[in-house]
Amino acid sequence: MSEEIKEHAVYTTSEVMGLLKLSESTVKRLLKRGILRANKIGGQYRILGKELLHLISPELEKKSIKTYLKIKKRAVDVINKW
Repeated sequence: MSEEIKEHAVYTTSEVMGLLKLSESTVKRLLKRGILRANKIGGQYRILGKELLHLISPELEKKSIKTYLKIKKRAVDVINKW
């Protein structure tokens, strides 16, 4: 059974290991090299879902940013017409 990675969810290293099917040493190496960004809270890492999605598919993030900017431009254009 595959679990969906939620963009705004916060994951522990153990959860990341399960979601991405990686070993603990691989997750730690990704964190240490800065490939996977995280915040350290009380000695434990917390990783945002959007960081996992970016790791898996950077193209997906680029697409979502492009869509967001397009929608924002339309909203600004409507507001400016008022």
